[in-house]
Amino acid sequence: MNTAKQVKPFGINDKLGYLFGDFGNDFTFILSSSFLLKFYTDVMGVDAFIVGLVMMVARFIDGFTDIAMGRICDRSKSTKAGKFKPWIRRMCAPVAISSFLIYQSGLATSPMWFRIAWLFVTYILWSSIFYTSINIPYGSMASAISAEPSDRQSLSTFRSIGGSLAGVIVGAGIPLFAYSTDASGQVFLDGGKFTFIAGVFSVLSIGAYLLCYYMTTERVKPPEDSHLREKHSLVKMFASAVKNRALLSIIVASIVMLLAQLTMQSMAGYIYPNYYNNTTAQSISTVAMLGMMFLAAAITKPITKKFGKAEVSALSAAFASVISLLLFFVRPQSVWVFVIFQTVQWFGLGIFAMVNWALITDVIDYSEIRNGVREDGTIYALYSFARKLGQAAAAGLSGGLLSLIGYTDATQNAPNVLTGIFNISTLLPAVGFALLALVLWFWYPLHKHEVEKNVAFLRQKHENTKTDE
Repeated sequence: MNTAKQVKPFGINDKLGYLFGDFGNDFTFILSSSFLLKFYTDVMGVDAFIVGLVMMVARFIDGFTDIAMGRICDRSKSTKAGKFKPWIRRMCAPVAISSFLIYQSGLATSPMWFRIAWLFVTYILWSSIFYTSINIPYGSMASAISAEPSDRQSLSTFRSIGGSLAGVIVGAGIPLFAYSTDASGQVFLDGGKFTFIAGVFSVLSIGAYLLCYYMTTERVKPPEDSHLREKHSLVKMFASAVKNRALLSIIVASIVMLLAQLTMQSMAGYIYPNYYNNTTAQSISTVAMLGMMFLAAAITKPITKKFGKAEVSALSAAFASVISLLLFFVRPQSVWVFVIFQTVQWFGLGIFAMVNWALITDVIDYSEIRNGVREDGTIYALYSFARKLGQAAAAGLSGGLLSLIGYTDATQNAPNVLTGIFNISTLLPAVGFALLALVLWFWYPLHKHEVEKNVAFLRQKHENTKTDE
């Protein structure tokens, strides 16, 4: 007689709970990716190249901590709450507090060596330790909440909406409330206001993480294959990854995608207040982006069901690349024309964003078929490592190029510097999104037919396992 407790079916609570997870993530992540470079160059007075270098070094450290956290997740035993969820409750406060510590404007008058050391220590504490310890389990949860591709697509969509909502609050709120105007009419980032807002975002992130914990349910239990896990060592895992075309191509796709997207986000903090001297337009652009995300969310599920996730992702990335290239050549003098271009571009990015997180669940299934071992945490950690490489490239390249064009607090409005800001903001995303489209279309193997075949195979395998038990 089966006395196991009946698990409630997948539903809206899971979708909203998963949404709140990325809502919590992006209160600190988007704050960092969009404004950390701006805060440390304009408020703390640190050279852009040094800030970019610190962020890049931290991201490489993340690569090791991400993989370690993935292995910890895979080797840990399931609890009553599940295998991945407990980490969200444990780590939500540390990740929020460490994020707040990064943005301490009161230290702006301290010696330069101390400001750089403070950035290095607090950023690694947030990024490489605490954010990793919550983001890897959170991302791995998607394949544990449901085994159905349509459910996973819904989770990917809701995750993207959660991140977009947080992005709007961060991206629109800071330009509205954290900037002041000097006697000459030039806007500047107010350090004290920024520190206060960073604290508010940290508190909000804790609340969002707790909602994720209490609203989601893990249903897919991993098989008891500990003996296989011992044989599947870290060295073998890397060796297998090198031969795994799906994993390698999605890793490369993630690197170029983040190089393009994060360059757009970080450079928004320069092109609006410096090139156009208009932070209100930056806020409106962010709100318009949310509208495009919702429009993309409404159409993504039916079109990916018909044409495939990889196919739709490739086309949306190509569309975003074309818009960036048009911006570079048109070079609108009006900030509102620039906003319109970016709004249209975000529609293409929005479609890819809705699909992005479902792609990795397809790779996890593909890897299970190849290796005979389901390692959600490890595969997601490798994927996260790739994303960190993309973040490192974006931070290092943006900071390095800003330094190369001569950007400092004293020269930030020089004509040649402003031209350089515009070029970085448009050309880098154009190249990155074009490469993303090519990788997904020609290299990534899990197109529609292959995904459907893999899902059917694993469903039959898991049903046979249950029958044997």
